[in-house]
Amino acid sequence: MSTTDNAPELGYEQARDQLVEVVRELEAGGLSLEQSLALWEKGEKLAKVCEHHLEGARERIETALASVEDTTDNSQ
Repeated sequence: MSTTDNAPELGYEQARDQLVEVVRELEAGGLSLEQSLALWEKGEKLAKVCEHHLEGARERIETALASVEDTTDNSQ
């Protein structure tokens, strides 16, 4: 089973690092069309994992900010 089969289990940094490597390989060229497509698909999966982690972080920040704003509003 490849790493991207467990992509949702990857941490943000792991997925980002693997995505960087995929981009490097694609930019280096010299791959067959099939290899390039496989790497592209792997990159798409990794990008989605990164996006998922960033959305979760954004939600946590928004929740924390809302909590701080509620506390500030109630203390006035």
